[in-house]
Amino acid sequence: MRPARRDFLRRSGALVVSFALFPAARAQQPGGHEGDGLPGSLRTTPFLDSWIRIDASGAITVCTGKAELGQGIKTALLQVAAEELRVPFERLAIVTADTHATANEGFTAGSRSMQDSGTAIRNAAAQVRELIEAEAARRWNTGVDGVHSDAGFAIAADGRRAAYGELAAGLSLHVQAKPASRFVDPREYRVVNRPIPRVDIPGKVAGDVAYVHDLRLPGMLHARVVRPPSYGAKLVALDARTVESRPGVVKVIRDGDFVAVVAEREWTAVKAMRALAETAKWQESARLPDAASMPQVVLGLKSEDTVIHDKRAAVPAGARTFEATYTRPYQIHGSIGPACAVAHLQDGALTVWTHTQGVYPDRQAIAQLLGMPNEKVRLIHAEGAGCYGHNAADDAAGDASLIAAHLPGRPIRVQWMREQEHAWEPFGPAMVARVRAAMDANGRIVDWDYGVWSNTHSMRPGPAGNLLAGQHSAKAFQPAPPKPLPQPEGGGDRNAIPLYAIPSAHVVNHFIPEMPLRISALRALGAYLNVFAIESFMDELAAAAGADPVEFRLRHLEDARGRDVIELAASRFGWKPGVRAAAGRGRGFAFARYKNLAAYCAIACEVDVDAESGRARLVRAVAAVDSGQVVNPDGLRNQIEGAILQSASWTLYEAVSFDAARVRSIDWATYPILRFGAVPETVEVHIVDRPGMPFLGSGEAGQGPTAAAIANAVADAVGRRVRDIPLKAARLRATRG
Repeated sequence: MRPARRDFLRRSGALVVSFALFPAARAQQPGGHEGDGLPGSLRTTPFLDSWIRIDASGAITVCTGKAELGQGIKTALLQVAAEELRVPFERLAIVTADTHATANEGFTAGSRSMQDSGTAIRNAAAQVRELIEAEAARRWNTGVDGVHSDAGFAIAADGRRAAYGELAAGLSLHVQAKPASRFVDPREYRVVNRPIPRVDIPGKVAGDVAYVHDLRLPGMLHARVVRPPSYGAKLVALDARTVESRPGVVKVIRDGDFVAVVAEREWTAVKAMRALAETAKWQESARLPDAASMPQVVLGLKSEDTVIHDKRAAVPAGARTFEATYTRPYQIHGSIGPACAVAHLQDGALTVWTHTQGVYPDRQAIAQLLGMPNEKVRLIHAEGAGCYGHNAADDAAGDASLIAAHLPGRPIRVQWMREQEHAWEPFGPAMVARVRAAMDANGRIVDWDYGVWSNTHSMRPGPAGNLLAGQHSAKAFQPAPPKPLPQPEGGGDRNAIPLYAIPSAHVVNHFIPEMPLRISALRALGAYLNVFAIESFMDELAAAAGADPVEFRLRHLEDARGRDVIELAASRFGWKPGVRAAAGRGRGFAFARYKNLAAYCAIACEVDVDAESGRARLVRAVAAVDSGQVVNPDGLRNQIEGAILQSASWTLYEAVSFDAARVRSIDWATYPILRFGAVPETVEVHIVDRPGMPFLGSGEAGQGPTAAAIANAVADAVGRRVRDIPLKAARLRATRG
């Protein structure tokens, strides 16, 4: 009963018609007060039928405003619902982010899907089960305590049973959720904490319609956009007539500095785009900073400084002081499939299929771009080939929508080219962290002073000016003013406050409004650099204290769950104080609790550094993670494994290159990433299970610890510290010299 994507896309209109029977159950805007005191996303969307829908046939649909990004969220949410409803997993279907069918849960970001949507669905499913049982008790004139649920039936003590569909036909699930639910006892779990195969995988393996890139609609046209050569470039001349007269070309569209070509076939559109780009004349004005001196540039930009942690205590006399500076460059998402979207304007209503991570915010931006009411614009999430953050998905949706407005009645498919993706997607910001600490004679940290310099880490839509189509169109919408993301989660200052017990600590966020390059959210936001800096410095302090790095961390950590993951990772790795790796190899360790409020993760690793080339390779990684109640252990391992590989790629290889005028890292040769030949020999992930505990986000828990563990292992291998990401071969050769 779980529909394939092709079937869902074909039948989505019928599904939405049935959902529209409950108009008030549709998403409330975030910030409302109807659900105050309710858990998870029930706070903003408190009605049960916004999450769980049962029809007369007994078909059960789970609805979520979160998007499947490859993190396995469809499977995990279905498991949660199946467990609390007491129905087989296979009986459930799921509808993900759709502005006409699901709750407005904002962005799928920050490792919050289980905390927000999973919590809402768990509570809604439990309360729907209670309503079903109460209806059965009413019909049978028996006490509700004498009714239980199993396999989609309410069952009385005397054996009478009624199917959920039959009972739901006499019920309205359009009732507001309660703050507390009667959950299934974790000791009775049948579906949760089981390695259920992911429902999004079969179509991808079989070559079915798995991604938005695969979507083909009747009468669909293909479009390509001609991008400016650099930021701020203005189009001064364009010979459109020659290209428009080509066979198969439907139209050349120019709207200010936005230029696109539309054709009957995709390859025709690609060739026409290249020909059109040859005729375009641009006036360039970009003045980018020196890429080689970005740390100094970042430190020199005007900042708005905020103290985010201030705990003062006297520093003992004679304490030794240490300090260091750590940096990261601009980095890209590196999505294997370039951004893509399909838009269809028909009868005054626009439908967009997109791999945006926020269908409601992107709808707002597109509606503003086209001057349409929000309710006339529908965004349906369809998976994209790689993201975790704000890549070019929203921009592609804006492109397709603007083109569709020029050609109503025909679906328009837009796919970016690789060089466009690399040059124009929003990057992860360049950052600098400076840390100074004092340590007493007993090897304990007694004072800590930390500062981080960073742009914002979110320029997502919302406003039309946050879309390239909005910036380049004749109307030229302005981007929203950049703002820091508030603590306790933070943006550039995410994880900047150490979790360790330090008697005196001072942490400052130096927020930089000016953005030399286009930036936005990249997986883990500022936590990647901050954990890299803190955990690298912890190793440096451990060395100065003559202490083992693992013991040194435990010496300063009071959080029992944090200690558990550190000890588990060290044990499974075989970490022994004083034991060195083989010649040319090094061991490293790191730990963090993501955002200081989500999943705990500790990583031990071994690297090999080639003596001749200086190239470092991650050989082995062992991780331990505590994410509260585990829903799908394989899915959790997938997340941490993926985090380790992605972070290894960032840490060892990745950096955007640019000159004074243009971004130059526009392909995989100029922006190298981790290749199959450099994948670690082994990656192990060990789980600390916490039955019945709240879900803790885990999708971004591993990036920072991986970076620091690799850097610590490299320092162990070569005998000197490299504090600037990426740890490229040239830097390591220079260090050895």
